[in-house]
Amino acid sequence: MPGHGWLSVTVPGATAAWHDLHQRFGRLPFATLFEAAISYAERGFPIAPRLFWHWRWQTEVVHPELQGDELSGFAPLFMPNGRTPQIGEIWRNPDLARSLSLIAQSGSEAFYRGEIAQAIAAFSARTGGFLTLEDLAQHSSTWIDPISTNYRGYDVWEMPPNGQGLATLIALNILEGFELGQLPRESVESYHLQMEAMKLAFVDAQRYIADPERVAVPTRELLSKEYAARRRALIGEQALLPEPGDPLKGGTVYLCAADADGMMVSLIQSNSSGFGSHVVVPGTGIGLQNRGSGFSLDPAHPNRLEPGKRSFHTIIPGFLSRDGQPIGPFGVMGGHMQPQGHVQMVVNTVDYGLDPQASLDAPRWYWGEKRSIQVEPTFNEAAVEALKQRGHEVVVDDEIDYVGCGQIIWRLPFDVYVAGSEPRTDGCAIGY
Repeated sequence: MPGHGWLSVTVPGATAAWHDLHQRFGRLPFATLFEAAISYAERGFPIAPRLFWHWRWQTEVVHPELQGDELSGFAPLFMPNGRTPQIGEIWRNPDLARSLSLIAQSGSEAFYRGEIAQAIAAFSARTGGFLTLEDLAQHSSTWIDPISTNYRGYDVWEMPPNGQGLATLIALNILEGFELGQLPRESVESYHLQMEAMKLAFVDAQRYIADPERVAVPTRELLSKEYAARRRALIGEQALLPEPGDPLKGGTVYLCAADADGMMVSLIQSNSSGFGSHVVVPGTGIGLQNRGSGFSLDPAHPNRLEPGKRSFHTIIPGFLSRDGQPIGPFGVMGGHMQPQGHVQMVVNTVDYGLDPQASLDAPRWYWGEKRSIQVEPTFNEAAVEALKQRGHEVVVDDEIDYVGCGQIIWRLPFDVYVAGSEPRTDGCAIGY
């Protein structure tokens, strides 16, 4: 599937989700929630270092290679004065401020049935797109039951398919059969087991995850402990080339918040990769996502491209509980790093007793395909060499983008919260 242009755009769901979440859980007036965002859009904000790094890549490397009438609004918005905004420079988006005001005043109706919807549909029709007023008007949020597995007494909760949270839970089921806590945290033995479990989980996720409203996804079978035992038996001393199993046999911004009453929220939303589709609807300040690029063009694949269907989604907020009591929300942004980051955060917490900040600070690894593993420069050098001896194709990579960005809040038994924020990007944990 194309990664940019109209072919990559599906109906956006975030603005409806804001309103629907507010209807069920909100306390403040809906319009009040938008005041700060509208102010930043109108008055502007300074470009932070990590944001600049991503921004420059999209404007100076990715966008110049793209073509299409629908991309005409990208440069005027994201390259004012014909260049990438610099670190510390104030960037404004007054059109977005107006769009946010319309959404705030209408309870998201403007986006799906009002002025913004009309602008999206008109621009789509004018530039060869496929989104119509009918597509936007028919959208509705879906309230779902999360899926979970119990890992050493802790319940780990994820979004069900069409999200990739299933990969996190499959990997943890596999790892539960190994005594990781008896191994040094940065030992080759511990890393090897985590990587192998993640590889097996991921190929299953890529094989079976699709829109459950259109395809029967074998979620229960994939999460069975018996299936995990069969997959675990494949792990040996050497790195394997993972293949999907048979369970039927036998973008992104993440935030978490918690209040004095014990309400906790784990939320993620995304334009997908980079600046999404690079389609900016004139006059709205809105850049559309490219989630359609998550579809498969293989007609035999359950995630194949079809009308009215949701693609494979990478975005997955996580949550941890124990004995029916909430411990807290967590998440790691970054495409296919997300389930891998979730596994590493749960292992750091449950097996090695790290607090949220220490867990996020710890060196991370990323599996891409086959036996390929990327690790950070702070990774244990001895473990890197030992992993290579086991057949892992390890590359020490100083580009921090591939390991994702996370946030965690845990609730202590004394009704006190402890939080951590990603050290590799702009941001912090705030209590007030």
